[in-house]
Amino acid sequence: NSTVVTFWALLGTVISATVVAYGFARFRVPGREVFFYITLATMMLPAEVTLIPTYLLFKELGWINTYLPLIVPAWLGGGAFNIFLMRQFMMGIPFDLDEAAKLDGANSWRILWQIMVPLCKPAIATMATLGFISQWNNFLAPLIYLNSEEKYTVAVGMRYFQSAMAQGSAVVS
Repeated sequence: NSTVVTFWALLGTVISATVVAYGFARFRVPGREVFFYITLATMMLPAEVTLIPTYLLFKELGWINTYLPLIVPAWLGGGAFNIFLMRQFMMGIPFDLDEAAKLDGANSWRILWQIMVPLCKPAIATMATLGFISQWNNFLAPLIYLNSEEKYTVAVGMRYFQSAMAQGSAVVS
């Protein structure tokens, strides 16, 4: 269970954070900086603050006791820290590469996937490593959204096993 959730969430995080960061780093649109600062401001809001509204949303969607609440949010931006990390890395890459690719006929998607992503491998590796650790050790979200023991991730399953053993030993004593 943890492997499936971690793989899909990590894939979503890496892809979506890379695409969003590319937009923030390379496109000159009005309000870009404001949206970037709003994205950064979301890091100051603890997850516990939005826990109940998020739970109610997932309940309305029928996603409780499925892996969707653990995976889908990762595909919707990848998290503010990951966007910040990738944007800052991309800002360090010269714009001359983009201009040269545009002269050769490349569009924005081709520039992203064939020029920027290969140059951003160190930042992507960092993001993937931190994301893997975060997803694998995630305890709160699986505890809230998963109800059946068959769907528990390692973190929740180990705690469930630990509490079951403690109750079993208390009964024997």
